[in-house]
Amino acid sequence: MHEWSLAEAVIATVIEESIKEGLEEITKIKIKIGELQQMDTEIFEFALNEIAKVQDVGLLLSEMRIEMETERAILKCGVCGKEWAFDETGLGEEEYEAVHFAPEVAHAYIRCPSCKSPDFEIVQGRGVLIDYIKGSGK
Repeated sequence: MHEWSLAEAVIATVIEESIKEGLEEITKIKIKIGELQQMDTEIFEFALNEIAKVQDVGLLLSEMRIEMETERAILKCGVCGKEWAFDETGLGEEEYEAVHFAPEVAHAYIRCPSCKSPDFEIVQGRGVLIDYIKGSGK
């Protein structure tokens, strides 16, 4: 169900930003979805299109195409500064699912490949980001 609420927030933001920029028609939006977001992209895209139909103001969204891209999750060690990709962590299937379900538990399963510290941050690959909005204006 969170796909629908995320889609609603994306469409509201797209409309708000497009109005600020003076766009009369949006032709394309690109959305980056973090690898750790754990969402069904088909449901999300369907929700985006359905909400756009209902929320459309003055045919602003009538020709909008949606492009989605998965953003790879990158981790960075707080001790030695090493960066590495989430898919390089060597997690087993059970741990992998646990981290995807609740990324906050990643520190219990993942260590820096260089210094073995559990102190790291997720630099990218979480959340939903509007990469760009293309359209035509006045």
